[in-house]
Amino acid sequence: MSAVASRFEGSYLGDASRIGAATRMECKICWHVYDPAEGCEQWQVPPGTAFAALPDHWRCPVCDGARDQFMALDGEPAATETAAPPAAVAPVTGPALPTEAIARLEAVFREIHTAQMRGMPIVNDALAVKAVGFRRHGERWLGALVTPWFLNLVLLPGEGDNWSGLVPGAKELIEFPSGWYEFVHANRKGVGAYKACSLFSPMFEFASMLQATETASAALVSLFDPSIREDGAQTAEIRRRREEELAPPPEPAPVQAEPVRPSRRALLGMGTGDTADA
Repeated sequence: MSAVASRFEGSYLGDASRIGAATRMECKICWHVYDPAEGCEQWQVPPGTAFAALPDHWRCPVCDGARDQFMALDGEPAATETAAPPAAVAPVTGPALPTEAIARLEAVFREIHTAQMRGMPIVNDALAVKAVGFRRHGERWLGALVTPWFLNLVLLPGEGDNWSGLVPGAKELIEFPSGWYEFVHANRKGVGAYKACSLFSPMFEFASMLQATETASAALVSLFDPSIREDGAQTAEIRRRREEELAPPPEPAPVQAEPVRPSRRALLGMGTGDTADA
């Protein structure tokens, strides 16, 4: 096994030798789970094959992601396993958004792509619609949505939220460990109310769907990284502009009455044009 293939992000400090034989591994791009008990039919890997024993050329059968993009999901570590220190960055770690909700979100934007956006000059035909990395964030659901014309962060309401009063197009600043981000309120039939933060649009800098989904996953991780916070840069500028928008308009300066100036006729002693009695 190559040196690159022997390390995995988020998995026992990235050391494959410390992953248990029964450990299930989850792709951080599309959330496909490799279960050693089942193997991988697409790659003709027999049941009982540990993730660390997969061939070096093996890739995610769903999104074609590299094997080092998989994270330990569960299972017993090797006998020499010791407790790993907590990660410096805390990404979205809650339970995944139910598959039916993801399917509805993707279906709505696939319909928009087919019915409204196909053939438009801002559409990147190399891309498709895909929801990426939706996990519980507090009481809500946070993830990213890739389409052929945008990549957005998306917040969906939790069970106790009532977002029926959101005004489409209204803006809201939301703080994450990495800074402040501007979300726009939206409401679409089939999805309901949600909040979206634009990361990329249009999408022509992405040559493949894999590149776009990897960027979406990286953005979700970076969102919770306080080391990249720069309140003096973009986030501060976003906040300043939004605060200016919300601030009441300044009081208009008092208008001073224009002093009455004598007309040229008056200055020449010609009066106002009225006929005087002789």
